[in-house]
Amino acid sequence: MQYLGIDWGTRRASWCALDEHGALREGAISADQDGLARLALTVGTDEELRGCIEMMSGAVWVRDQLALVGWDIRLADARKVKSIAPLACKTDRVDARVLADLVRRDLVPEVWVPGLEERANRERLRRRSHLIRLRTSAMNRSFGLLTQWGLRRNLTALRKPDAISELAGHGVPPVWRQSITTLLAVIDDLDTQLAVLERELRPVARGDDRVKLLTTIPGIGELLGLTIAAEIGDIARFPSARKLVGYSGLTPTIKQSGQSSRTGRLSKAGPATLRWAAVEAAQQAWRPTNPWHRLYTDTKHRHAKSNPAKAAVARKVLIAAWHVLARQEPFKASAAAAARAA
Repeated sequence: MQYLGIDWGTRRASWCALDEHGALREGAISADQDGLARLALTVGTDEELRGCIEMMSGAVWVRDQLALVGWDIRLADARKVKSIAPLACKTDRVDARVLADLVRRDLVPEVWVPGLEERANRERLRRRSHLIRLRTSAMNRSFGLLTQWGLRRNLTALRKPDAISELAGHGVPPVWRQSITTLLAVIDDLDTQLAVLERELRPVARGDDRVKLLTTIPGIGELLGLTIAAEIGDIARFPSARKLVGYSGLTPTIKQSGQSSRTGRLSKAGPATLRWAAVEAAQQAWRPTNPWHRLYTDTKHRHAKSNPAKAAVARKVLIAAWHVLARQEPFKASAAAAARAA
């Protein structure tokens, strides 16, 4: 039996192979298919091999490529690896040695990876959230340009045929008008791409039983429900709602020393798309009919800004998501929340 650790980079990868007695071989390869072929020839495929690579961009591809030569490669959670084996000296070679030793000791903190079809759905949904963020950025910049000249116009007004010439009448110079025209073209192009993508995703959402349950939660529509379902994956991975919220990165960091304890910013340790979807669902909490309206208003009043309030409601959304998925039951607001909303 051999134990292999791979520290994968964008251009170069370090590797370390250990046998059952701890004898070590190591080296470096190019981070591509040719490098993996060279690794297989160097290490050899005559005996059984188990390996480990930290989860990062391209790690799943590396695992699948090495599975073709009969190797059992596991994907490790990079943050948990650091907590298990903190290092004073951190280099690619040392990282590869640490990973190989974790495999030999059977201490690899494995990451759950969905199947290819689920990963394809995730990629489409992440593309959608990325396009939405780009669209929002373009809109905010166009509004910011107008405020430099004392004007406020929404997107509908800016899209009117005579809108740009009207801006000239209000004293907006040509350079700024051209910037706004360019941004409007970008927004139109993003709208076109989003429309095509959403037509592709809606049938998938309507055929997913998880989405039918998630859309019973206030603030979650079909595509947000599909996003949350895809990012969560198998709900059985999370033994409690608290674990799901922690996985999302929506929990604040806490630093304790002796009798002192300080709460910091959100950890943001989990998938960004799951956080984004939960916060998007929380955008409706300002409505009095929303079951978390009181939480939203109280938190906003206490912090004098809306972002902490949205984060608090987003955590509640994920707690509700865990319950409806784990119990396979539609969402029901608490009696107190239902009475306030009535």
